[in-house]
Order: sequence, then structure tokens, then C-alpha cells
Amino acid sequence: MKDASLFKLVIDQISLFTVPLIFFVIVGYAMARRAKVYESFVAGGKEGFNIFIQILPYLVAIFVAIGMFRVSGALDYLSELLAPLTLKIGMPSEVLPVALMRPLSGSGSLGLAAEIIQDRPDSFEAKVASTIFGSTDTTFYVIALYFGSVGIRKIRHAMVAGLIADATGVLAAVWLCRAAFAH
Repeated sequence: MKDASLFKLVIDQISLFTVPLIFFVIVGYAMARRAKVYESFVAGGKEGFNIFIQILPYLVAIFVAIGMFRVSGALDYLSELLAPLTLKIGMPSEVLPVALMRPLSGSGSLGLAAEIIQDRPDSFEAKVASTIFGSTDTTFYVIALYFGSVGIRKIRHAMVAGLIADATGVLAAVWLCRAAFAH
């Protein structure tokens, strides 16, 4: 037990200093090469702001669509419709909304997963929800934001590949949680 607490203390200290250390190493290296660090930082910030302005309409559109999907009850209806399938693959039905929301919204799916975790911490459902959250991506959000901001209109193949990857992540999460945590 003492070794475990010592290990945790060492890891906590390393993680505390990792980001500042990386920052100072990069800035120090740039200064040693006589790069204009501050000017480059300001130019990067200006470019980042311009990119934000470009993608803002796509962000607004996707957030409105996600809000409509949740508030309309479509998420609940879809969850009820797919409940028999979740039972066949061994997924708790309470976790299905997390899997359905994840391709649309990271924060929406995080809220749903956090609700499950708060209600039943350390439960099988909480473990599956957490694993699904970590093993899938916000496919529609990524496509709408990044493809839209650079003007890509033909998204069919990327969307299909992303959704297949999400489905694979969900199935793998359920399978791994069943193998690791099911009694």
C-alpha cells in the first residue's frame, strides 16, 4: 500500500509540472534559435481568431441542431426504438442515449454519461457509459465544423467511415466492459 501511495504522489508531481516544463522548453528552444517568440505568439493568436470567425456559423448551426434533437424528444424516441437491439448486444438500455448523442455532441454526451455516473457510481452502466464516451468521437460535429469551414461538400464517405468507427467503438466498449466488469 505504501508503494502505491508513493507512486501516486510521484505521478501527481510529474503531472503538475509537465505542461509548464514543455512550455518553457519550447520557448527556450525558440529563443536559442533567435526566433521572435512573442511576435509569433501574437501572429498565431490572430490566425486562431480568424479561424474562429470562419467556423462560428458552423458551430451555431450544429449546436442549434443538437438542441432541437434533444428538446424535441427524438433522442428518447430513438432510444426506445433501439432498446431491443441493445439487449441483444448486452448494452444496458440506460447507456444508449450516450451512444446516440456522442456522434452529435461531446458536451451533450458527457452530460448524459455524468448523469448515469452520478446516479450510480461504480455501476456497470457507469463503466459502459464512460468507456463509450472515451472510445467514440463527435462525428457529425467534426464533419460539420471542419469540413464546412474549409468548404468540403462531399462528406458521404467520411461520414459513413466515422459512423462505422463510432459503432465499432460502442460495440468494443460494451464487449470490453462485459469481459472486465460483468459478474
